[in-house]
Amino acid sequence: MQVKVQWIIDGIAEMDAASLEEAEQIVNETLNKVVSENPDIFDMLGARAIQGKGYLAGSGEGTEEE
Repeated sequence: MQVKVQWIIDGIAEMDAASLEEAEQIVNETLNKVVSENPDIFDMLGARAIQGKGYLAGSGEGTEEE
């Protein structure tokens, strides 16, 4: 039986960085390293993209306690 599974990995990395761009670069380099060191796993899972965007804490992240 041919079955398809669509999956999403969601996460928030918190770090000290000089800028949003630097934080995005750190995460990008880390994820690219994981992907390049585990190509068989990502091929098996059909991974097509990893995407992220930096933002300042508290700026619309939707996780603030009221």
